[in-house]
Amino acid sequence: MAFLWLLSCLALLGTAYGQSCGVPAITPVVTGYARIVNGENAVPGSWPWQVSMQDTTGWHFCGGSLINENWVVTAAHCGMSTSNLVILGAFNKCSSKEHTQTMRIEKVITHPAWDPRNMNNDVTLVKLASSVKFTPRISPVCLASVAANFPGGMTCVTSGWGLTRPTASNTPCQLQQTALPLLTTQQCQKYWGNKISDTMVCAGGAGATSCMGDSGGPLVCKDGRAWYLVGIVSWGSGYCSTRMPTVYTRVTEFHSWIVQTIAAN
Repeated sequence: MAFLWLLSCLALLGTAYGQSCGVPAITPVVTGYARIVNGENAVPGSWPWQVSMQDTTGWHFCGGSLINENWVVTAAHCGMSTSNLVILGAFNKCSSKEHTQTMRIEKVITHPAWDPRNMNNDVTLVKLASSVKFTPRISPVCLASVAANFPGGMTCVTSGWGLTRPTASNTPCQLQQTALPLLTTQQCQKYWGNKISDTMVCAGGAGATSCMGDSGGPLVCKDGRAWYLVGIVSWGSGYCSTRMPTVYTRVTEFHSWIVQTIAAN
């Protein structure tokens, strides 16, 4: 157990650009805490773990979160393959002038119990073909531990390049962010019924929401100075209704699988 704990700290918590995980070199500014729908532009570089999953044409289709110099976590339903690319350090994904890093993928490992019928265990690990170089705009997020407690009512933040309205023809160029309240499982089941399992956590339903293109991206909550990855954008209203909470993969339920999978690969 002591070895596994040490491995977890070394592989996932590490240091980035002279700082601990989850502490951006560029401070986020969030209204209400601070489009995601009804969101706002992020401060460039303030979510340094945010990645854009793209195909070889440069089309953004999902988000993800950097958890160490070699690994990214995203949603299983994104359908990642080794032919896709991982873009780090981006703010304006339409610009060719940003100092981003484009990484090829060595391996894609989807949770063995992923079930697309009920969206349970919607998590995939992506091993990069080479190590990321940490910069002020590229560093990892902390991984919420099994014992972490992020209660209902707590305000957290989600980010991504998803549609800012469900009828939009294109995703936005600038990275969007929005503050969302966490819901308890019981509160979320009032909206979604028995579709909500223990491997899911809900946030939103209060005027803003994730939408198509945000999938796989982060829901982060702050504890002390550091931000922790608490959720992975999974599913929600097909119309991106801001009155319905978005459902995220509950990271605390998969902490052990993530650590063990990285150790074995």
